Amino acid sequence: MKALIFFGHGARDARWREPFDRLSALWCEQQPQVPSAVAFLEMMEPNLAEAVAQLVGQGATAIQVIPVFFGQGGHLRNDFPKLLEACQLQFPQASLSASSAVGEDTQVLQAIIDFSSRAI
Repeated sequence: MKALIFFGHGARDARWREPFDRLSALWCEQQPQVPSAVAFLEMMEPNLAEAVAQLVGQGATAIQVIPVFFGQGGHLRNDFPKLLEACQLQFPQASLSASSAVGEDTQVLQAIIDFSSRAI
């Protein structure tokens, strides 16, 4: 079974996670056959390993991690690959992979342009 994790940085303010929860809820509405979870690098829960454990517990065998970051900063270049590798070792029964940061996608950037055009 395929599954998806929306992975964000995390913040001290609990309200910061609200868009991630909305993103996951929208995914569930539109793609109910593919379970999803949110996970955070720091300061918020669940962390990546906890989210992987949740999805593996639901039967996931292939998990795609979507870094909801604007670009490939130090966290995604240095910290994230180590976390993903540790999770793969912890959960060998599941295949883990990751996309590029969402902010590097041309369609995401165009959505921001469209949003900006409506704002002026």
